Amino acid sequence: MAVKIRLKRMGAKGRPFYRVVIADSRVARDGKVIDQVGYYNPLNAEVKLNEEAIIDWLKKGAQPTDTARNLLSKQGIMTKFHEEKRGK
Repeated sequence: MAVKIRLKRMGAKGRPFYRVVIADSRVARDGKVIDQVGYYNPLNAEVKLNEEAIIDWLKKGAQPTDTARNLLSKQGIMTKFHEEKRGK
């Protein structure tokens, strides 16, 4: 099972809102998710992520999509993950 960290689109037409979720890569974009680890509102650039849960999933082998990786990098989570990985 290939697990991905990706965005699930919510909100009305023209007013997008995204949840950052952990999902099987074979499931549809807005389908069943394993875990919800944060959200992203592009209209006011609001981002809230559960850092501990994301790092835990990255350690388990979850692969972020390109957009999710950009969000994680901007929040500094990818840097912390790589430092923890190198530290061991």
